[in-house]
Amino acid sequence: MAAISSVQCLSSYDSHHHYHHQRSQSGSRWRLGSRVLVSSSLCKISLLSGVYLKRRRHLMCAVKGGAAEGAFKKTVELDMMIDALKDANPRELEKLVVENILAFDEVFWLRLAARSDTCTSDDDKKDYEELAATVMTIVDCVVNMTQEKIESSTDVLKAILRPVVEGVEEISWPPRDPHAINQMEKEMIQREKQGQLDEGFLSQVSAQLRQAKEDKDKPGLAAMLQKVLQLYAATVLSKRSYAKKGNEIVKAEQFLETLIKAPEEQWNKLFLEGLTLGKGEVTPDELSSVIKKRVERTLIRTEGGSYEQRILIEYLKGMESRANDVMKLLQG
Repeated sequence: MAAISSVQCLSSYDSHHHYHHQRSQSGSRWRLGSRVLVSSSLCKISLLSGVYLKRRRHLMCAVKGGAAEGAFKKTVELDMMIDALKDANPRELEKLVVENILAFDEVFWLRLAARSDTCTSDDDKKDYEELAATVMTIVDCVVNMTQEKIESSTDVLKAILRPVVEGVEEISWPPRDPHAINQMEKEMIQREKQGQLDEGFLSQVSAQLRQAKEDKDKPGLAAMLQKVLQLYAATVLSKRSYAKKGNEIVKAEQFLETLIKAPEEQWNKLFLEGLTLGKGEVTPDELSSVIKKRVERTLIRTEGGSYEQRILIEYLKGMESRANDVMKLLQG
Protein backbone atom coordinates (compact mmCIF):
# COMPACT_ATOMS: atom_id res chain seq x y z
CA MET A 1 0.00 0.00 0.00
CA ALA A 2 1.38 3.38 -0.92
CA ALA A 3 2.53 5.59 1.88
CA ILE A 4 0.00 8.10 3.10
CA SER A 5 1.03 11.67 3.69
CA SER A 6 1.32 12.37 7.40
CA VAL A 7 0.35 15.96 6.81
CA GLN A 8 -2.75 14.94 4.86
CA CYS A 9 -3.87 12.46 7.48
CA LEU A 10 -3.05 14.41 10.59
CA SER A 11 -4.34 17.75 9.40
CA SER A 12 -7.85 16.26 9.15
CA TYR A 13 -7.88 15.38 12.84
CA ASP A 14 -9.02 18.72 14.25
CA SER A 15 -12.01 18.99 11.95
CA HIS A 16 -13.09 15.35 11.81
CA HIS A 17 -12.15 13.77 15.14
CA HIS A 18 -13.05 14.65 18.71
CA TYR A 19 -11.14 12.83 21.38
CA HIS A 20 -12.12 12.84 25.04
CA HIS A 21 -10.83 10.94 28.01
CA GLN A 22 -13.16 11.02 31.01
CA ARG A 23 -12.24 9.51 34.35
CA SER A 24 -14.91 7.97 36.56
CA GLN A 25 -15.09 5.57 39.45
CA SER A 26 -16.09 2.69 37.22
CA GLY A 27 -13.33 3.10 34.63
CA SER A 28 -12.48 5.28 31.64
CA ARG A 29 -14.28 6.08 28.42
CA TRP A 30 -12.48 6.88 25.20
CA ARG A 31 -14.41 8.70 22.51
CA LEU A 32 -12.89 8.67 19.02
CA GLY A 33 -15.22 10.35 16.55
CA SER A 34 -18.31 8.16 16.53
CA ARG A 35 -16.53 5.27 18.27
CA VAL A 36 -16.89 4.81 22.02
CA LEU A 37 -14.56 2.42 23.79
CA VAL A 38 -15.16 1.67 27.44
CA SER A 39 -12.34 0.00 29.35
CA SER A 40 -12.55 -1.55 32.84
CA SER A 41 -16.22 -0.84 33.53
CA LEU A 42 -17.19 -2.59 30.28
CA CYS A 43 -15.01 -5.66 30.71
CA LYS A 44 -15.49 -5.77 34.49
CA ILE A 45 -11.75 -6.39 34.79
CA SER A 46 -8.67 -4.22 34.59
CA LEU A 47 -5.64 -5.85 33.07
CA LEU A 48 -3.38 -3.46 34.88
CA SER A 49 -5.30 -2.84 38.09
CA GLY A 50 -3.63 -2.75 41.47
CA VAL A 51 -4.53 -6.38 42.08
CA TYR A 52 -3.04 -7.37 38.74
CA LEU A 53 0.21 -5.58 39.50
CA LYS A 54 0.55 -7.39 42.82
CA ARG A 55 -0.14 -10.79 41.31
CA ARG A 56 1.62 -10.24 37.97
CA ARG A 57 4.56 -12.51 38.73
CA HIS A 58 2.24 -15.32 39.86
CA LEU A 59 0.03 -14.92 36.79
CA MET A 60 2.99 -15.05 34.41
CA CYS A 61 4.11 -18.32 35.96
CA ALA A 62 0.62 -19.78 36.08
CA VAL A 63 -0.30 -19.18 32.42
CA LYS A 64 -0.02 -22.53 30.65
CA GLY A 65 -1.44 -23.72 27.36
CA GLY A 66 -4.94 -23.32 26.00
CA ALA A 67 -6.91 -20.10 25.84
CA ALA A 68 -5.05 -18.51 28.78
CA GLU A 69 -1.71 -18.83 27.06
CA GLY A 70 -3.16 -17.51 23.81
CA ALA A 71 -4.65 -14.49 25.56
CA PHE A 72 -1.38 -13.82 27.35
CA LYS A 73 0.61 -13.96 24.11
CA LYS A 74 -1.91 -11.65 22.46
CA THR A 75 -1.51 -9.14 25.29
CA VAL A 76 2.28 -9.28 24.97
CA GLU A 77 2.02 -8.70 21.21
CA LEU A 78 -0.31 -5.75 21.73
CA ASP A 79 2.04 -4.22 24.30
CA MET A 80 4.95 -4.57 21.89
CA MET A 81 2.90 -2.89 19.17
CA ILE A 82 1.84 -0.04 21.48
CA ASP A 83 5.43 0.49 22.64
CA ALA A 84 6.64 0.59 19.04
CA LEU A 85 3.95 3.14 18.14
CA LYS A 86 4.85 5.31 21.14
CA ASP A 87 8.55 5.33 20.26
CA ALA A 88 8.09 5.98 16.55
CA ASN A 89 8.53 9.36 14.90
CA PRO A 90 5.63 10.62 12.73
CA ARG A 91 6.87 8.97 9.52
CA GLU A 92 7.63 5.68 11.25
CA LEU A 93 4.28 5.79 13.04
CA GLU A 94 2.41 6.20 9.79
CA LYS A 95 4.34 3.31 8.23
CA LEU A 96 3.65 1.05 11.22
CA VAL A 97 -0.07 1.77 11.13
CA VAL A 98 -0.36 1.18 7.37
CA GLU A 99 1.64 -2.07 7.52
CA ASN A 100 -0.39 -3.39 10.48
CA ILE A 101 -3.78 -1.96 9.57
CA LEU A 102 -5.68 -5.14 10.48
CA ALA A 103 -4.23 -5.10 14.01
CA PHE A 104 -6.25 -2.06 15.06
CA ASP A 105 -9.35 -3.85 16.21
CA GLU A 106 -11.47 -3.57 19.37
CA VAL A 107 -8.98 -5.65 21.39
CA PHE A 108 -6.18 -3.22 20.51
CA TRP A 109 -8.17 -0.17 21.64
CA LEU A 110 -9.23 -1.85 24.86
CA ARG A 111 -5.61 -2.69 25.61
CA LEU A 112 -4.56 0.88 24.89
CA ALA A 113 -7.29 2.12 27.24
CA ALA A 114 -6.10 -0.29 29.94
CA ARG A 115 -2.55 0.99 29.57
CA SER A 116 -3.80 4.54 30.00
CA ASP A 117 -5.79 3.58 33.11
CA THR A 118 -2.58 2.69 34.92
CA CYS A 119 -0.76 5.95 34.19
CA THR A 120 0.19 7.87 37.32
CA SER A 121 0.79 11.23 35.66
CA ASP A 122 -1.34 13.48 33.51
CA ASP A 123 1.52 13.80 31.00
CA ASP A 124 1.60 10.05 30.42
CA LYS A 125 -2.18 9.96 30.00
CA LYS A 126 -1.94 12.82 27.52
CA ASP A 127 0.67 10.87 25.54
CA TYR A 128 -1.72 7.93 25.22
CA GLU A 129 -4.57 10.24 24.23
CA GLU A 130 -2.49 11.83 21.48
CA LEU A 131 -1.25 8.43 20.30
CA ALA A 132 -4.81 7.09 20.10
CA ALA A 133 -6.03 10.14 18.18
CA THR A 134 -3.14 10.00 15.72
CA VAL A 135 -3.47 6.26 15.07
CA MET A 136 -7.22 6.56 14.61
CA THR A 137 -6.75 9.41 12.13
CA ILE A 138 -4.30 7.39 10.03
CA VAL A 139 -6.57 4.32 10.16
CA ASP A 140 -9.51 6.41 8.96
CA CYS A 141 -7.38 7.81 6.13
CA VAL A 142 -6.42 4.30 5.04
CA VAL A 143 -10.05 3.13 5.19
CA ASN A 144 -11.26 6.12 3.18
CA MET A 145 -8.55 5.70 0.56
CA THR A 146 -9.32 1.99 0.31
CA GLN A 147 -13.02 2.71 -0.18
CA GLU A 148 -12.23 5.24 -2.90
CA LYS A 149 -9.95 2.69 -4.56
CA ILE A 150 -12.67 0.04 -4.49
CA GLU A 151 -15.14 2.45 -6.10
CA SER A 152 -12.58 3.37 -8.76
CA SER A 153 -11.78 -0.31 -9.48
CA THR A 154 -15.50 -1.05 -9.79
CA ASP A 155 -15.83 1.71 -12.40
CA VAL A 156 -12.91 0.25 -14.39
CA LEU A 157 -14.46 -3.23 -14.31
CA LYS A 158 -17.82 -1.86 -15.44
CA ALA A 159 -16.14 -0.15 -18.39
CA ILE A 160 -14.41 -3.38 -19.44
CA LEU A 161 -17.63 -5.41 -19.15
CA ARG A 162 -19.83 -2.83 -20.84
CA PRO A 163 -19.56 -4.39 -24.35
CA VAL A 164 -21.01 -7.70 -23.10
CA VAL A 165 -23.59 -6.46 -20.58
CA GLU A 166 -24.93 -3.26 -22.08
CA GLY A 167 -28.50 -3.70 -23.25
CA VAL A 168 -28.59 -7.31 -22.04
CA GLU A 169 -31.40 -8.35 -19.68
CA GLU A 170 -29.73 -11.57 -18.55
CA ILE A 171 -26.00 -12.28 -18.46
CA SER A 172 -24.99 -15.15 -20.72
CA TRP A 173 -21.66 -16.50 -21.90
CA PRO A 174 -20.35 -16.48 -24.54
CA PRO A 175 -21.86 -13.12 -25.51
CA ARG A 176 -24.33 -13.02 -28.37
CA ASP A 177 -22.36 -10.23 -30.06
CA PRO A 178 -19.24 -11.88 -31.59
CA HIS A 179 -17.36 -8.57 -31.48
CA ALA A 180 -18.01 -7.95 -27.77
CA ILE A 181 -14.91 -9.81 -26.56
CA ASN A 182 -12.70 -7.88 -28.97
CA GLN A 183 -14.13 -4.65 -27.57
CA MET A 184 -13.45 -5.91 -24.05
CA GLU A 185 -9.86 -6.64 -25.01
CA LYS A 186 -9.37 -3.17 -26.51
CA GLU A 187 -10.75 -1.59 -23.34
CA MET A 188 -8.47 -3.80 -21.23
CA ILE A 189 -5.37 -2.76 -23.22
CA GLN A 190 -6.30 0.91 -22.92
CA ARG A 191 -6.89 0.68 -19.15
CA GLU A 192 -3.57 -1.17 -18.72
CA LYS A 193 -1.73 1.62 -20.54
CA GLN A 194 -3.34 4.10 -18.15
CA GLY A 195 -2.10 2.08 -15.14
CA GLN A 196 -5.61 1.29 -13.92
CA LEU A 197 -5.27 -2.50 -13.78
CA ASP A 198 -3.52 -2.47 -10.41
CA GLU A 199 -3.79 -4.69 -7.33
CA GLY A 200 -7.01 -2.97 -6.28
CA PHE A 201 -8.63 -3.81 -9.60
CA LEU A 202 -7.38 -7.41 -9.56
CA SER A 203 -8.56 -7.97 -6.00
CA GLN A 204 -11.99 -6.60 -6.91
CA VAL A 205 -12.35 -8.91 -9.90
CA SER A 206 -11.05 -11.89 -7.91
CA ALA A 207 -13.48 -11.21 -5.05
CA GLN A 208 -16.46 -10.96 -7.40
CA LEU A 209 -15.35 -14.13 -9.20
CA ARG A 210 -15.19 -16.05 -5.91
CA GLN A 211 -18.66 -14.81 -4.99
CA ALA A 212 -20.08 -15.76 -8.39
CA LYS A 213 -18.64 -19.28 -8.07
CA GLU A 214 -20.04 -19.64 -4.56
CA ASP A 215 -23.50 -18.54 -5.69
CA LYS A 216 -23.45 -21.30 -8.37
CA ASP A 217 -26.50 -19.78 -10.03
CA LYS A 218 -24.47 -17.24 -12.02
CA PRO A 219 -22.29 -19.31 -14.37
CA GLY A 220 -22.43 -16.58 -17.01
CA LEU A 221 -21.07 -13.98 -14.61
CA ALA A 222 -18.32 -16.32 -13.38
CA ALA A 223 -17.22 -17.09 -16.96
CA MET A 224 -17.26 -13.40 -17.82
CA LEU A 225 -15.07 -12.44 -14.85
CA GLN A 226 -12.73 -15.36 -15.59
CA LYS A 227 -12.38 -13.96 -19.10
CA VAL A 228 -11.45 -10.56 -17.66
CA LEU A 229 -8.57 -12.15 -15.74
CA GLN A 230 -7.47 -14.11 -18.81
CA LEU A 231 -7.47 -10.96 -20.92
CA TYR A 232 -5.46 -9.21 -18.20
CA ALA A 233 -2.87 -12.00 -18.14
CA ALA A 234 -2.59 -12.05 -21.92
CA THR A 235 -2.24 -8.25 -22.05
CA VAL A 236 0.54 -8.13 -19.46
CA LEU A 237 2.46 -11.20 -20.68
CA SER A 238 2.34 -9.95 -24.28
CA LYS A 239 4.28 -6.83 -23.34
CA ARG A 240 7.57 -8.77 -23.30
CA SER A 241 8.93 -10.88 -26.12
CA TYR A 242 11.69 -13.49 -25.87
CA ALA A 243 11.28 -14.90 -29.37
CA LYS A 244 14.44 -13.26 -30.74
CA LYS A 245 17.88 -14.38 -29.65
CA GLY A 246 20.33 -12.26 -31.57
CA ASN A 247 19.39 -12.62 -35.21
CA GLU A 248 17.68 -15.95 -34.68
CA ILE A 249 14.06 -16.74 -33.90
CA VAL A 250 13.42 -19.15 -31.04
CA LYS A 251 10.49 -21.12 -32.42
CA ALA A 252 9.29 -22.40 -29.05
CA GLU A 253 9.22 -18.87 -27.59
CA GLN A 254 7.46 -17.56 -30.68
CA PHE A 255 4.86 -20.32 -30.40
CA LEU A 256 4.30 -19.54 -26.71
CA GLU A 257 3.76 -15.87 -27.51
CA THR A 258 1.24 -16.85 -30.20
CA LEU A 259 -0.64 -18.88 -27.59
CA ILE A 260 -0.55 -16.02 -25.05
CA LYS A 261 -2.06 -13.56 -27.54
CA ALA A 262 -4.72 -16.01 -28.76
CA PRO A 263 -8.13 -16.52 -27.10
CA GLU A 264 -8.27 -19.58 -24.88
CA GLU A 265 -10.87 -21.09 -27.18
CA GLN A 266 -8.23 -21.36 -29.95
CA TRP A 267 -5.54 -23.06 -27.90
CA ASN A 268 -6.46 -26.63 -28.87
CA LYS A 269 -6.32 -25.77 -32.56
CA LEU A 270 -2.97 -24.01 -32.14
CA PHE A 271 -1.53 -26.99 -30.27
CA LEU A 272 -2.49 -29.24 -33.18
CA GLU A 273 -0.92 -26.85 -35.67
CA GLY A 274 2.22 -25.94 -33.73
CA LEU A 275 3.41 -29.10 -31.93
CA THR A 276 5.33 -31.92 -33.57
CA LEU A 277 2.66 -34.37 -32.42
CA GLY A 278 0.41 -32.54 -34.83
CA LYS A 279 1.55 -30.52 -37.85
CA GLY A 280 4.09 -28.20 -36.19
CA GLU A 281 7.81 -27.91 -35.46
CA VAL A 282 7.83 -27.38 -31.65
CA THR A 283 8.30 -30.44 -29.50
CA PRO A 284 6.25 -30.89 -26.32
CA ASP A 285 9.44 -30.68 -24.24
CA GLU A 286 10.41 -27.39 -25.89
CA LEU A 287 6.99 -25.89 -25.15
CA SER A 288 7.11 -27.11 -21.55
CA SER A 289 10.61 -25.62 -21.16
CA VAL A 290 9.67 -22.13 -22.40
CA ILE A 291 6.52 -22.08 -20.26
CA LYS A 292 8.60 -22.92 -17.18
CA LYS A 293 11.08 -20.16 -18.11
CA ARG A 294 8.23 -17.66 -18.45
CA VAL A 295 6.89 -18.71 -15.03
CA GLU A 296 10.34 -18.14 -13.51
CA ARG A 297 10.64 -14.73 -15.15
CA THR A 298 7.18 -13.80 -13.90
CA LEU A 299 8.05 -14.85 -10.34
CA ILE A 300 11.14 -12.64 -10.46
CA ARG A 301 9.41 -9.59 -11.97
CA THR A 302 6.29 -9.57 -9.79
CA GLU A 303 5.74 -9.08 -6.08
CA GLY A 304 5.47 -12.31 -4.13
CA GLY A 305 1.92 -13.11 -3.07
CA SER A 306 0.38 -10.35 -5.19
CA TYR A 307 -2.76 -10.82 -7.26
CA GLU A 308 -0.74 -9.95 -10.34
CA GLN A 309 1.72 -12.78 -9.72
CA ARG A 310 -0.97 -15.31 -8.91
CA ILE A 311 -3.10 -14.50 -11.96
CA LEU A 312 -0.18 -14.56 -14.41
CA ILE A 313 1.18 -17.83 -13.02
CA GLU A 314 -2.26 -19.46 -13.09
CA TYR A 315 -2.68 -18.40 -16.71
CA LEU A 316 0.66 -19.92 -17.76
CA LYS A 317 0.10 -23.12 -15.80
CA GLY A 318 -3.41 -23.41 -17.20
CA MET A 319 -1.93 -23.22 -20.68
CA GLU A 320 0.63 -25.91 -19.82
CA SER A 321 -2.09 -28.14 -18.38
CA ARG A 322 -4.19 -27.76 -21.53
CA ALA A 323 -1.17 -28.60 -23.69
CA ASN A 324 -0.55 -31.75 -21.66
CA ASP A 325 -4.17 -32.83 -22.09
CA VAL A 326 -4.00 -32.33 -25.85
CA MET A 327 -0.70 -34.20 -26.09
CA LYS A 328 -2.13 -37.14 -24.17
CA LEU A 329 -5.00 -37.32 -26.62
CA LEU A 330 -2.64 -37.15 -29.60
CA GLN A 331 -0.44 -39.87 -28.14
CA GLY A 332 -3.37 -42.01 -27.01
